[in-house]
Amino acid sequence: MPNESSAPEGAAPGPAAASSAGRTLTTTSYAILALLAVRPWTPYELAQQMDRSMRWLTPRSASVVYEEPKRLVADGLAEAAKEFTGKRGRTVYGITEAGREVLRAWLAGEAGPADARESDLLRIAVADLGELDDLRRTLARMRADADERLAQTRARAAEYQDTGGPFPARLPVISLVTRMFLEQSEAMARWAAWAEEAVAEWDGVTRETGARVPDDAFGEAGSEARE
Repeated sequence: MPNESSAPEGAAPGPAAASSAGRTLTTTSYAILALLAVRPWTPYELAQQMDRSMRWLTPRSASVVYEEPKRLVADGLAEAAKEFTGKRGRTVYGITEAGREVLRAWLAGEAGPADARESDLLRIAVADLGELDDLRRTLARMRADADERLAQTRARAAEYQDTGGPFPARLPVISLVTRMFLEQSEAMARWAAWAEEAVAEWDGVTRETGARVPDDAFGEAGSEARE
């Protein structure tokens, strides 16, 4: 299995990063495996669902989403079946038991530095396919990372404010980007603390096993969308 420095862009290093065929799986691979674990899909349905539920977690072109199920079949992690309506046929993809094992191992694994935020957010989005302890470990890791990033961003902002940084003449435009990073880091730290606290009250990762929607999960978004 390649190390983190040699993994291709988008690869998700960890104990399940390589398929049985030796191919390095990407975050997109795991996103599609997770969807296949929910139910079978046609390539078109997969592309639609990826755009609906995964576009902010692992943005990929539709062509990549259409091709990845074929690769997963070649890896032995997915299977393809032909269905017919009259004379019109379509291919439907599902997950194999080997695919479920790889997905479970990935959910329980560590994220590599190169893709930590993207792959860990995906782990949370599909955590109901794994174990509660896996979700809690992922959230604890994300909170520690968010707190560290926030401290680093605040230190850099203080440096710019005190000294102007190495390029004082460029400070006006640098300040705009720094403000964005500050707000982004603060938001991630707040969210990680909130999510960790919410999940601390769960007994499982599904509604049937004790997960629940936190009262303030959607904020004012629902009412604003209906206006």
